[in-house]
Amino acid sequence: MGDVSDKLAYFQAITGLDDPDLCTEILSAHGWDLEEAISSITSNHNPNSASNSHPVSDQTPLLQPEDEPGLVAPPAPTASPPGQPGLVWKVVTLPFSIISGSLGLVSGAIGLGMWAAGGLLSYSLGVVGLNSSGRAGGESASTSSSVSAAVSEAMEFVASFERSFGNSARPNFVSEGFMDALQRSRREFKLLFVYLHSPDHPDTPVFCTRTLSNEALAAFVNENFVAWGGSIRASEGFKMSNSLKASRFPFCAVVMAATNQRIALLQQIEGPKSPEEMMNILQKVLEESAPVLVAARLDAEERRNNMRLREEQDAAYRAALEADQARERQRREEQERQEREAAEAERRRKEEEEARNRAAREAAEKEAALVKLRQEKALSLGAEPEKGPDVTQVLVRFPSGERKDRRFHSSATIQSLYDYVDSLGCLEMDSYFLVSNFPRTVYGPEMHSRTLKEAGLHPQASLFVESK
Repeated sequence: MGDVSDKLAYFQAITGLDDPDLCTEILSAHGWDLEEAISSITSNHNPNSASNSHPVSDQTPLLQPEDEPGLVAPPAPTASPPGQPGLVWKVVTLPFSIISGSLGLVSGAIGLGMWAAGGLLSYSLGVVGLNSSGRAGGESASTSSSVSAAVSEAMEFVASFERSFGNSARPNFVSEGFMDALQRSRREFKLLFVYLHSPDHPDTPVFCTRTLSNEALAAFVNENFVAWGGSIRASEGFKMSNSLKASRFPFCAVVMAATNQRIALLQQIEGPKSPEEMMNILQKVLEESAPVLVAARLDAEERRNNMRLREEQDAAYRAALEADQARERQRREEQERQEREAAEAERRRKEEEEARNRAAREAAEKEAALVKLRQEKALSLGAEPEKGPDVTQVLVRFPSGERKDRRFHSSATIQSLYDYVDSLGCLEMDSYFLVSNFPRTVYGPEMHSRTLKEAGLHPQASLFVESK
């Protein structure tokens, strides 16, 4: 691997680091020596520790600061040997995101299609896969497959553990990927107990049978922790062993979720341990972490209460707003109803007024027409003639008892008598008949053209007005 780009791709595939600038800085700090650079990431920085159990409560903070990505590791020596890279890259050399790590490993094995555990040939093929033109598409496609692979590996580990050591008393390892288990512990305000299983290690069967399957220890872990286990033969278990710098087996660790998909490493337990030793170590970690867990639980409860309070306030505001809107709608509807009623009343008033005006106008027009007609009929009669042999004296009696008399020429027609009565204005026109008695004769329309002499009314006649 003399090519710089091949070394960079190979380094990314092994470490799971996605930032090419960061990887270039790390390689440059080690003189582009791949073995030394990878060793600085994956090896144990404290091989001379006197104890196989590494608590971190005294030297490292429980929760990693916001500006430090990755994993909070166990304490390292304060003095750095000459030639090691500076502090700038050290604080970001251990990003602990299973998602990004999975993408790095899966993308590194794209040419092969799956991770061949522990083989140098798979790394070489990973370099070929990383240098291929389809890397970007492979990374996006590997996200969902890596998630399902992590769950499948977790389920296979649980099934294999039960087949080998039984399931009567053991930690309840969750059948899901590490990051899902970490988020579960965060939601339940518990620490995450991690067990990395090395099937080939000679101490593994005894540790699983006598320690992990101890009834008291299993009950304690199940009550106070979320348990996750993985085989180092599987992809995720292998990556976890590198990230946690597992140097001896059996290997256990206690971690907790920090910010931005990072974790805080609270305890490493390496090598065989009795149930009592494990119980003491876990009890101590639990006691030291209790204030943080309680604070996290109280903080979450406060957030829930604040959210519930905001929801209640929002609901009250919405209810008040809806009530205001309903009142405004009712006021507007009432106003519109009143305006409609007022408009309808005004319309009816105008119609009635127009009807009255029209009736009065028609009555006036009718009266004017009658007056004019009476005047015309009075003019048509001419002057009343003096008494003489050819003059007929006519007496007209009205239903009211009133009497009117006038002289007519004997040659005047019956119509002249009707015109005379009409000109008086006492009766409506065409609403009556002129009638004579002894013998009774009704002078209807068929007789209007006869003369008074022809009708037998000459020289004098007495007529009655009779309504039709």
